This record gives sequence, C-alpha cells and structure tokens, in this order.
Amino acid sequence: MIHYKDLGLVNSREIFKKAMDGRYAIPAFNFNNMEQLQAIISACVEERSPVILQVSSGARKYANETLLRYMAQGAVEYAKELGYNIPIVLHLDHGNSFELCKSCIEFGFSSVMIDGSHLPYNENEALTKKVVEYAHQHDVTVEGELGVLAGVEDDVAAEHHTYTRPEEVEDFLNKTGVDSLAISIGTSHGANKFKPEQCTRNAEGILVPPPLRFDILEEIEKRIPGFPIVLHGSSSVPQDKVAIINKYGGALKDAIGIPEGQLRKAAASSVCKINIDSDGRLAMTAAIREVFALQPAEFDPRKYLGPARDSLKELYRHKVKDVLGSAGKA
Repeated sequence: MIHYKDLGLVNSREIFKKAMDGRYAIPAFNFNNMEQLQAIISACVEERSPVILQVSSGARKYANETLLRYMAQGAVEYAKELGYNIPIVLHLDHGNSFELCKSCIEFGFSSVMIDGSHLPYNENEALTKKVVEYAHQHDVTVEGELGVLAGVEDDVAAEHHTYTRPEEVEDFLNKTGVDSLAISIGTSHGANKFKPEQCTRNAEGILVPPPLRFDILEEIEKRIPGFPIVLHGSSSVPQDKVAIINKYGGALKDAIGIPEGQLRKAAASSVCKINIDSDGRLAMTAAIREVFALQPAEFDPRKYLGPARDSLKELYRHKVKDVLGSAGKA
C-alpha cells in the first residue's frame, strides 16, 4: 500500500474547512493525461489556489493506476518547482463500488467518492458507511451523494434529475460518517445540460438555462450547518469554445451549461467543492481543432497538444480567480 502522505498529497478535510470559512469553493478538475495535469497545476500555482485532482474510474483505466500515482506525486513536485507548494488532493470521482474505492486508497488517493445515488436509500447508506469505515482507517476523506444528476460523463449516465431531499441528509450523515456530500440542485453532467426549450433568451439572444434550486441548497444548509457540500456537473460550457469547435468541423448542437454567476453564488455558501470537467474538454478540443484546420500539414503532437494545454490553463485560471474565488487561498 502507498499512503498519500508519502506522495506529498493532502486530504480534503482542512481545505474544506478553510473554504467554508472564507466563502469560496475548491476547484475539482478532472484529468487523465500529462497536458491536463500540467495545465491544472500551473494555473493553480500561478493563482495560489488549492486544487483537487479528480480521476474517474474511466480515467483510471485509461491512464493506468500506477502511472496515476506517479503523476500525482509529480504534480506535487512540479508545483514546488514552479515556486509554490499548493495543497493538492487526489480524488476518485464517482467511485461505484467498495472494491474500487479500496484500490484507489491503496494506490495513494487521499480522497474518494462513493456514488451510491442510483441505489435505494438504504443500500446507498450501507455502501457509503462501508467505504467510510475503511477510508477513515487511513485518514482518507470520503464524499457521498444524495440525489441524481442527469446527463452523461464517462461511466456515469442518467436520463433525469432526482433532486436531493433535504429531509434525508441528516440521517444519511449520521449513519454514514461521510466528510462531504454531493447534492443535486439542477446541475448535470456533460456539455448538453439543458434542452433549448428549457431555456429563455436574454437581451443578447443567448439561451439562459433555468436557475439552480438554491431553495434546496438553503434548506440543506439549515439542516446540516457548516457541513461541506459538493456540486457535480458544474461546467459552464463557454460558447466561444463551442463556436470554435463547430467552426472547424465539430458538431456540438445545443451545448448549454451552468451560468458562472450561479456557480459564484453557490461558492459563497456551504458549497466548498465544485467539479469542472466538460469545460476543460471543450477548451482542449477547440484548440486542437483550430490547429488541425489552420495547419493541416502539422503532425507533431506537441504542436497541437501544447496549444490545447495553454488554452486549458487560461480557462482554469479564470475559473479559480473569477468563479470559484479560490485564488490566493493556498
């Protein structure tokens, strides 16, 4: 077994407490390759932000669990090389079994999510408790989930929302001992979070999705004051990136995300972790498509992955500074 502290990582407990006290959210950025990791670490070091490196089960299979361990350790050393030792968490995103969570803990993850939200309540509770009991033996923090997000991202798929029921959260926390709770208040996975008919158009003709259910969030905060809340599916789907992708041969129809103003409002509440994945995919894909279209003779991967990395870095600097409020909090 490799313990995360030997890799220079931290768990989420202390950084969540600071985020709630400071009314900001920690960025949770998904990665599965070197360029993504470079962009995340360099952006967060430059902005002096703590960061959660998220790995889905699909990304773990893609990148290889052993390589991921050394990539995470390398991220810690890379941050030091860049001049600032920011707090870095290595987190399993949407773990779907006790065995997967256990394996990640043994390979150096400092935080895991056990997502039993698709199960009946009692089964979700029992599975989450089992993971918590094992994880806490190794000082690893655990994120649970109540409610279901619609959309598709990696191995996670659901056709419809099921909003979190505030009346369940106290019982769930008391019986499971989780360290944070992912809730469903209207965010969703993927780039197509809403259908056009669900949206209205603003004065500029831009489609605006329905607002998040802050009433549910507020009720949950009343029932579990001071407890760390997590939002999944929180990409904003920047329309300039979508336009570039479609201009250069893409086919992203009706890609609509969560307005950044709503995320900033959420970050000032008990929401202390906000997950962003699709925005990063869009930024990289837009940059790569542009290189392929404008420089069709180019075949050196560094010449298109480099611009993709740079685009991703600037996107993440913006998220940290202007949306989540975590800049300068490392």
